[in-house]
Amino acid sequence: MTPPKKKATAKKAVTKKAAADKAARKKTADKKTAVEKTASKKARAEETSPAGAKEAAAAATEAEPEAATGTAEEVAATKPVSLPVDADPEAEADSDADPAPDVVVDPAIDPADRERLLHGTHHDPHSVLGAHPVPGGIVFRALRPYARSVTVLSGDLRAELHDDGDGFFSGLLPLTKAPVHRLLMTYESTTVETEDAYRFLPTLGDLDLHLIGEGRHEQLWTVLGARPTTHQGVSGTAFSVWAPNARGVRLAGTFNFWDGTGYPMRSLGSSGVWELFVPGIGEGELYKFDITRPDGSHTLRADPMARRTEVPPATSSVVHASHYEWGDEEWLARRAEIPVHEAPFSVYELHLASWRPGLTYRQLADQLPAYVRDLGFTHVELMPVAEHPFGGSWGYQVTGFYAPTARLGTPDDFKYLVDALHRAGIGVLMDWVPAHFPRDEWALAEFDGRPLYEHEDPLRAAHPDWGTLEFDFGRREVRNFLVANAVYWCEEFHIDGLRVDAVASMLYLDYSREPGQWTPNEHGGRENLDAVAFLQEMNATVYRRSPGVVTIAEESTAWDGVTRATHHAGPSGFGGLGFGLKWNMGWMHDSLEYMSHEPVHRRYHHHEMTFSMVYAYSENYVLPISHDEVVHGKRSLVSKMPGDWWQQRAALRAYLAFMWAHPGKQLLFMGQEFAQGAEWSEAHGPDWWLLDPAYGAEADHRGVRDLVRDLNTVYRAAPALWQQDTDPAGFQWVVGDAAEDNVFAFLRYDAEGSPLLSVSNLSPVVRHDYRLGAPDDVPAWHEVLNTDAAGYGGSGVAHPDPVKPEPQGHHGRPASVRLTLPPLATLWLRPA
Repeated sequence: MTPPKKKATAKKAVTKKAAADKAARKKTADKKTAVEKTASKKARAEETSPAGAKEAAAAATEAEPEAATGTAEEVAATKPVSLPVDADPEAEADSDADPAPDVVVDPAIDPADRERLLHGTHHDPHSVLGAHPVPGGIVFRALRPYARSVTVLSGDLRAELHDDGDGFFSGLLPLTKAPVHRLLMTYESTTVETEDAYRFLPTLGDLDLHLIGEGRHEQLWTVLGARPTTHQGVSGTAFSVWAPNARGVRLAGTFNFWDGTGYPMRSLGSSGVWELFVPGIGEGELYKFDITRPDGSHTLRADPMARRTEVPPATSSVVHASHYEWGDEEWLARRAEIPVHEAPFSVYELHLASWRPGLTYRQLADQLPAYVRDLGFTHVELMPVAEHPFGGSWGYQVTGFYAPTARLGTPDDFKYLVDALHRAGIGVLMDWVPAHFPRDEWALAEFDGRPLYEHEDPLRAAHPDWGTLEFDFGRREVRNFLVANAVYWCEEFHIDGLRVDAVASMLYLDYSREPGQWTPNEHGGRENLDAVAFLQEMNATVYRRSPGVVTIAEESTAWDGVTRATHHAGPSGFGGLGFGLKWNMGWMHDSLEYMSHEPVHRRYHHHEMTFSMVYAYSENYVLPISHDEVVHGKRSLVSKMPGDWWQQRAALRAYLAFMWAHPGKQLLFMGQEFAQGAEWSEAHGPDWWLLDPAYGAEADHRGVRDLVRDLNTVYRAAPALWQQDTDPAGFQWVVGDAAEDNVFAFLRYDAEGSPLLSVSNLSPVVRHDYRLGAPDDVPAWHEVLNTDAAGYGGSGVAHPDPVKPEPQGHHGRPASVRLTLPPLATLWLRPA
């Protein structure tokens, strides 16, 4: 607003219309405001002098705070009137007072403010636009590009603002306080009435801003992004975004034809947050943020906190509010009863978009829970669900961290799927990717014109393997963005566990970098101390807020204490990272390497199957046969096995039973449960046609799937296989050095000491009367699972009768049993 003009000599009330018109023209030129009163017309206006206007304004001071210019009777009795902008209702409210100088106020916008608003660089548009008290009354200003006219409405008041050009409208009304008002905008072909967005207080409170600044707002999604809400009694959407380097931020979307000029957002101080409440905007509207970079250029960005997006390749954010009503209360109430590492935990990993290509979340909910429940898995693990632009990344290059991918439906549709799985008794894990993000120019990369989510050091920011950017884990607000995101999936979507992708790439400064491409930490080491602190904070926060949830690390190195509590320091001096489980990548690589050898050569690689027990209790492990092992030329699981088709399937069955009996939890990727021969492709998913009864080899594939079902059934009923997965007391070798025979035998124990004997013969020959040491307190053993059973496609070598131990000691044990070991098979026996 321009400074007030020099005060003129006061004049008495003018009684003649000509004199009044002359004075008005002299003082206001074309910047006067037409005030229309509803009941009367031009004759009344011609009799009204500036003094009369002041009397009407004085009467308005006695009205309610949210009233318009005067009482209803005065408004009804008044015709439209043109008021000089220097009419001062308070100066002459008292007719006995001495005449006071008139204050001449120019209601039009200050040129500097005008330029900043037009160029999107104004940090506080609410101080200019809207209604504001000034000497002489209340000035109203609006920025509405393309409008033909803008009229202020309040109660019975109608005041048409002056067109100042470039979409600006202004006018001064002789009021004592700003009324609650609306704007009526006339365009070339339509008229729009709405609340004035610039009359509202911020939707974020001081505590929210303090927590954001400290990086400790654990429910960040409730204050940032687009939130349909009722604010000051008005329905609309609160928009807010963190962009501390921006010179200005404007809101663009379908509601303003993607022209953000009329929707500048205000900066909320040092927090770096920009905010605007837009009345009348609701769910389904598309939007982005028009950010003015420090160099003055503009960039149109999707909302980092968007809870819904357009279907890729479209990139807009979508205003969303959830209306889903959950039905999984029973599941949530009991999921924390038993710690995960002491409970049965077998996981079916899948890629939602290709499990049954073309199905939506709700259609998947009709098929997936029944399929997984039939096979007996306790959990599913979903490859990344968060929005990603390139389907070929399988979801591992995320742009919408708070939005389930729109390819399969809405966020509420995804909740429906999770709910259906819970009601079927199946836990839901999801892959979570906090290590990096893609460089798409509409997403997070240099979000506000400078490195923001990524590290400011280009060497630290660039991920050397994937062409992406690494998060700056040392920045409080970035850590908050990610920690709150982990909490968000657990609380809003009832996710039961987060499998954190690429943890090793986060932990090491020299990960995939050559000397000279990285800088040591403050202690001279290669550990990324910021990433360590972030992972510790994330795990501690999730476990505190969401009982029963588990976090799982995909960590491919020997980092000390991945699953150790964060407050317990290890030999390295670091506290534990605080994960609940860790993928045992070493076991996976070693065991698959062993199985890929011809049986005749396996004797030379026997240690690859036994070495895992050297470190089996250093962490809480998951044994993963994941998507990574069945793509990109690695071949499917059955195709890794040597020999003819029968031997391949037999070896696969034996390997799966060995895996289910080995200490640790189990994970199997989709398609491997029925011995799919081809590698997985996200383009077409599993080869379900292999299970078509019309297919000649259907029985071969069905037999493997039947085995997986029985593995899970026996597994869940045998606490020895899961109750002491993290306790050395739960495992004993019977024979681990029978390399010449390709035989592995061990005992698993539950907490009560009840055993299960697992024996694997990974040679293609039958071994008759094979003697194994056994406890002498088990009177007889009963075969509960045999992967060579005819029903699975095996040769049918079995033990239908109980096997009794003999008093002859063997393998350092007081008794022994003699078994016929089927070729390429695993047996499980329990006390009869």
